[in-house]
Amino acid sequence: LEEIRPDIVDVCVPTPFHAEYVVRAAAAKPQGIVVEKPMGRTVDECDRMIAACRSAGVPLFVAHVLRFFPEFAAARAQVEAGAVGTPAVVRTRRGGSFPRATNNWYARFEQSGGAVLDLIIHDFDWLRWTFGDVERVFAKGMAARIAPGQEMDKDYALVTLRFRSGVMAHVEGTWADPGGFKVALEVAGDQGLLEYNFNQPAGAPLQIARAAADTGGPGVAVPESPLATSPYQLELAHFVDHLDSGTPLAVSPEDGREAVRIALAALESIQTGRPVAL
Repeated sequence: LEEIRPDIVDVCVPTPFHAEYVVRAAAAKPQGIVVEKPMGRTVDECDRMIAACRSAGVPLFVAHVLRFFPEFAAARAQVEAGAVGTPAVVRTRRGGSFPRATNNWYARFEQSGGAVLDLIIHDFDWLRWTFGDVERVFAKGMAARIAPGQEMDKDYALVTLRFRSGVMAHVEGTWADPGGFKVALEVAGDQGLLEYNFNQPAGAPLQIARAAADTGGPGVAVPESPLATSPYQLELAHFVDHLDSGTPLAVSPEDGREAVRIALAALESIQTGRPVAL
């Protein structure tokens, strides 16, 4: 950081190192810092990053890329335009096979937070962006069965969110599906139903997928986009535009913190068997 003096620092290391590297980068005072989702492993880590960047006067952008996927941006616009009337119930599903990465860190729950913190935090952020703040979380999942120090080779969770607006959302996430990465969204209102499904790779309406001996994928599965410019590039271009022209950030540091808070509440609910109020 001192030798190169980069204009922008993009922190893409594993989640438990986000706070350390963001704080170090902030001290070097680049023009801006991007941090991957989830913003941190704990809310305290998120607060450290926010405080360090604020003190240094460095803009901090949390890379919640789902807001830049045209399907999800369009879905939010349709909801806001009243396409389904008053929203009542939402269902999302996301997941695929178990991710593999350096030192198998995804398998270490204390580092990755499992599918709840690393995977369906995408949906927590989009849902809060679309329907407002969450007031209560209840969840069931495999994290309740993970012993301290035990490595995971699969994960699954079903999270129910109640929003202050009265909307209910059912959020399903899996790292136990060998049949490819899949995403689904339904928004039901008093005047209609909005539905989106994406299977990667696309397949027949009915298929049976069996896991090979190694159930892990070749790396970390991420949703693809047919656009010439990928949503991942769009989010970075948005941040550069913010730095150049002052365009308001689509995702604030506080948005990143709130998504982590929802995910951690879901994990607490899984482990205690009780709903958690936010």
